[in-house]
Amino acid sequence: MPESRIRRVGFATAAAAALAFTGLAAPAQAEDLPPDVPKSWIQEPRATEGTPAPNSARAWTSPGGAASPGDFTLSPGALNAETTRRVTRLDSVLPKQGVQNLLAGANRDADPFCSRDPFGTAPDPDLKYCLEADDSVSREWVPQGFTGVSDAKDNELWGEAGGIKLIASYDGWDPGREDDPAPGGDCTAAETEANDACNQKGVRITFVQSRTNPATGSPEVKYRHVLLGWTYVNSADHVSFDGLHASEYPIQKGVHAGGIVWYGNYLYVADTRNGLRVFDMRYIMDLNPDGDASTNDAMGSDTDGVRTTADVQDKTKVGRHNNVWYSFGYRYVMPQVAAWKFKATQSNPKGSYACVSTGAPKASYISLDRSTTPDRLLMGEYCRPESGYPSTGRIASYPVADLEGRSADVTAQGWANYLPMTSGGAQGAAAYDGTLYVNQSKGTDEPGNLWRYRWSDGRLVQDGQAVPTARGAEDLYVERGAGRLWSVSEHRPNVAADCTANRDPADPVGTDYCQRVLYGHKLSWLDGRP
Repeated sequence: MPESRIRRVGFATAAAAALAFTGLAAPAQAEDLPPDVPKSWIQEPRATEGTPAPNSARAWTSPGGAASPGDFTLSPGALNAETTRRVTRLDSVLPKQGVQNLLAGANRDADPFCSRDPFGTAPDPDLKYCLEADDSVSREWVPQGFTGVSDAKDNELWGEAGGIKLIASYDGWDPGREDDPAPGGDCTAAETEANDACNQKGVRITFVQSRTNPATGSPEVKYRHVLLGWTYVNSADHVSFDGLHASEYPIQKGVHAGGIVWYGNYLYVADTRNGLRVFDMRYIMDLNPDGDASTNDAMGSDTDGVRTTADVQDKTKVGRHNNVWYSFGYRYVMPQVAAWKFKATQSNPKGSYACVSTGAPKASYISLDRSTTPDRLLMGEYCRPESGYPSTGRIASYPVADLEGRSADVTAQGWANYLPMTSGGAQGAAAYDGTLYVNQSKGTDEPGNLWRYRWSDGRLVQDGQAVPTARGAEDLYVERGAGRLWSVSEHRPNVAADCTANRDPADPVGTDYCQRVLYGHKLSWLDGRP
């Protein structure tokens, strides 16, 4: 699903309002609010709804035509050095856990033989996983981005572990928000303490691994959720953390996590209006190292020398409160270590899915292409053309290794194009061996489309017909060794009457095609389609 339209929320303090402006909202139930964050942290959209950005029409060429790579230039985040200091302090207080150990203790099961069907009349995938029931129907957590160990490592192994996939989900539902139809407006302090759904938790990463059960020899798929965090130092000079707030209020500043890329130690998360957030697999904090949630484990001390503990049962708090650490009930937290911000001004119209044709793009989705030299990170836009805004969405790529330095600007190199789809709606794109695969969503009333394109004389041209795919198809990930193109469908069941429309005549009346699954198509099958 694209970034939500403008939302409004009430804030109690000027500090909280300033943080909401930057997309880093104030911590729920924090012992001390963080200080104001400079506006330079995040670009403000300059155009207002219905006002075309200056010179936008002059850059537009045509569907599939060339775009400007320079508009994609990224600058190191202004607070990167300070972020490093905060994460170093947090690391001195909280213990860490590695990816392999995290997965060895994965606490949830995915079903590789499930019957959930978001495809309807579209072809069934080669492989399909269903998460546990609460994740599959969650109104709160909406899956978006997709990456895996095939992106992370050339040999597709993390240490000795293979078959690892990562899904990013954003928190898309808070019953106390003013834009929510539930009565009562914002949650009161008492409601926030009693109802964990009142808290804006931001983004979480789901680590998934397909493997052989060592005890039974049977195949299994296990997974575990990890909360993403943002560190700050509060007025008591304690290092703390909050979630990455994904809501788009008040001016569409949230982290939608529409695309993710795992490359080496780093996890890159698409930040729609700003660029990229960066996380480090070497800094996954473990708030329950003994695995027993019923007791609060001892943590370390910050610069004040006061020993702390951690509580992973209370789902209503996050960060440090009265010398106790909370994480909305999650055992693992991965703090942001850096950011990349678009150098150009972003002038997209507010309250619209339309896109301008010049200036900074939207980082709607990202992926990795390991079939090129050097390896490249692709970034593209979700756009819906409308009067005065003809852009179908731009896409370009960066040498991904250049993003590790964080000392100088990084510019998209080589090609940059407008997508050929005249109606827009790209939810994810991935390139492999010269083919660009693009997922296009068509709402809940019919299957999406998976398009194939190739570059010819600087243009993207269609290669075969669109392949019908899942309703709510999202980001794309290439698993090279298996020769499989993965995605995830976002819609939970019973969200719209349209989900039961256009059903196969053989299906029972009322068949609900809004279903969440992780699914993979064989590349050889896709490339053989007419």
